[in-house]
Amino acid sequence: MKTIFFKFYFAFFIILSFFGLSSCGNETETKKTEFDRKELLENIATNLIIPSYQNLESNTNLLVEATQNFIQNPSVSTLEAAQTAWKSAYLSFQDANVYNFGAAQGTLGSLVENVGTFPVSETKIENYIAAGNSSLNNFDRDSRGFLGTEYLLFDKESKTNIVEKYTDPNRKEYLLAVVQNIQTEVKKVNDSWANGYKETFTNNTGTDAGSGLSILFNEWNKSYESIKNFKLGLPLGRRAGQTQSDPKLVEAYYSKESILFLKAHFENIERIWYGKTLNGQDGIGFEEYLMSIEGGEAIVLETKAQLEEVKKAVELLPNEDLQTQITSNPTAVNSLLTEMQKLTRFFKSEMISLLGITITYDSGDGD
Repeated sequence: MKTIFFKFYFAFFIILSFFGLSSCGNETETKKTEFDRKELLENIATNLIIPSYQNLESNTNLLVEATQNFIQNPSVSTLEAAQTAWKSAYLSFQDANVYNFGAAQGTLGSLVENVGTFPVSETKIENYIAAGNSSLNNFDRDSRGFLGTEYLLFDKESKTNIVEKYTDPNRKEYLLAVVQNIQTEVKKVNDSWANGYKETFTNNTGTDAGSGLSILFNEWNKSYESIKNFKLGLPLGRRAGQTQSDPKLVEAYYSKESILFLKAHFENIERIWYGKTLNGQDGIGFEEYLMSIEGGEAIVLETKAQLEEVKKAVELLPNEDLQTQITSNPTAVNSLLTEMQKLTRFFKSEMISLLGITITYDSGDGD
């Protein structure tokens, strides 16, 4: 009888232990999944995306005004005012270009494709001007946008020579058409965020392809890789198939402001990771999401350490334009690219593994 009782008691104890362990396991799982993804999306949309597009539209409007004043009254002073307005607008674009999804996807391509393509084709621009064709009814994105405007306002000549070119009515018409096209494209995106797309984005709280988080993560990674691969890798000659550097491929070749825009672009990439607002106030970003997941804390620490290495490499760039550095002293620029390549692992593979997000774009860049 005692034997039977002992067997019954032992079996009962095993069952209780099983349910106890199951309960603990469920509690652990709950702890892993209690992060509020909607809060992250709300912070990014409200405090980063919408203000960035609002600033971009405001500065683009000022660019149009300055351009109109320049072509109506061509002079060195009105040219300089237009150049300053262009610089401010394109800096604003560095804050917004990461959010190249949803509302930024148009029938003729994305906002980044339509207004941010570089390098531009001088030949195409000059041919369109010579033909008096300012319709922009084509897919030659390298003949317009912010970088097409840069070519038209800065060129490679003196300011006096640039002003003299604007005795040509075709040139005036083309420049105005290009900046007004930027204005139109930016306004469409900004209006969309203000009229419903924010809710579409923030309410889609899953992690599957097409969810707000997946779209944000993919475009964030894609934008980071555009700095690494196109703003640095291509002009340095370090992309597949290249045998030498080509300084003409830098962003903002004519204004010689490549480093300014590169820094601004990277700062926004970092801002999203931390969830910081444009004013630097801390909020919910990828850092907080990773910290809520088992194993995330270690990745956060490693990522922050590598972010600091990238920032150090940026600060070590000499005080001269990027194309000159690539030609005469590329060591610091190559070091920056190397540090950015190291960061790719943390931004991509480590986060994919922990967050359960899939890369939905072609990212076969070899690093």
